[in-house]
Amino acid sequence: MKKLFPLICFTVFGYALFAQQRAVTETGEEVILYVDGRWDYVNKDSIEITSIPTNSQPFEKNKKSSFLLKSTRMEIGCYLDPKKWTFQQAPPSDPAEFEIDNKELGLYALILTERLKISLEGLANIALENARDAAPDIKVVHKEYRNVNGLNVLMMHMTGTIADILFSYYGYYYTTDTASVQFLVYSSKESIDANIPVVEELLNGLVELK
Repeated sequence: MKKLFPLICFTVFGYALFAQQRAVTETGEEVILYVDGRWDYVNKDSIEITSIPTNSQPFEKNKKSSFLLKSTRMEIGCYLDPKKWTFQQAPPSDPAEFEIDNKELGLYALILTERLKISLEGLANIALENARDAAPDIKVVHKEYRNVNGLNVLMMHMTGTIADILFSYYGYYYTTDTASVQFLVYSSKESIDANIPVVEELLNGLVELK
């Protein structure tokens, strides 16, 4: 996946520039035009503190998630089930520390860590804007605060079209006083929707290391 993922991104995102175009209606509203004749309004979702509910259910790592990946950039790690997921470390200069995948289910994940002081909502908004660059019609399907192994994280589920393929991004966002982490699982919308328990089992392996 280490060598294949950048190639996939380049190919898909490059094609998306030609497959999707923006236009402005007579009333001044921005829309996205697709090659198959469909169109949609540009979604201007943003993350606001007042609009995010809190899930009262505690989320904990699965007992079968026995292997710990440790970040070298901040005091966090992720427990995963090595029977379901394979992983490799990204180059030191890469924003992602780890690339994780379940090829059988077509699921892929990234753990991105940065030594950046930012609010949780600010981090999510940056992630949303970055996703919009690749998929202009990106929509936030659901977002909520969660308690994951004692950490206050923001869960955000987004869907968007890239090269006429509907993708889905399901992730946890977490910040400390000195750093931030984005833990994302991505695939086609169909693959994510069909495997939410597997996706959440991986994400719920996020822990703070002391």
